[in-house]
Amino acid sequence: MSHFSFVSLGPGDDRQHLPEHRQAEPGQWPKLEAALAAVNRDLMATLPGQGPLILMAAPSWQPSPPSGSDKEQVYVAMPDGRWHGNPVNACDLEEGDPPEPDDMATVLTLVADAAQATVTELLWQVWPICWEHRIGMHPRPAGTADDWYQGETQAGGPPVWWCRGGRDGHCHDVSPVGDLAATLPGKQRRALRRSERERDHRQSPQAG
Repeated sequence: MSHFSFVSLGPGDDRQHLPEHRQAEPGQWPKLEAALAAVNRDLMATLPGQGPLILMAAPSWQPSPPSGSDKEQVYVAMPDGRWHGNPVNACDLEEGDPPEPDDMATVLTLVADAAQATVTELLWQVWPICWEHRIGMHPRPAGTADDWYQGETQAGGPPVWWCRGGRDGHCHDVSPVGDLAATLPGKQRRALRRSERERDHRQSPQAG
């Protein structure tokens, strides 16, 4: 199965010439890795049977710059390497953009948004869900209103999972990205703690 989830090929394109892709090397993208670790905590808390997401790197579809240095695009992918959506790193290094955004809040928002796109499209289910209103949530700056739009200069606080609310239109911040476990109903929270204890027990060295 292709790691590219929805690749559109034009006339004369050949699948044999798709860029090679690989799992990103540990330590290569430290900010992206830290953000993905936070998002994976939310994934494990809300979809405990799902394996952690990974970072996949692929050469850019754009021509290489005159310097000859390759440009890579990094995607948030399922454990088997498939992804959906946009890259989470800079796509135009020639313009002086850093390989990773400088602001950690921006990195976390990009990774959370990309993770949501991959999980929702490839598992065919809404994720994550607000337990109070039973609808999907989205990453937004903390404290934003219902009329917030992408790129708004008054960004507000750090990224949270945001719910637009029920029929009363009462939007609300549910949890900082990475802390969804604390919002789980009691039964799910107890089950999560039990599974974590069992996993830690399996991973701990055998005594004696």
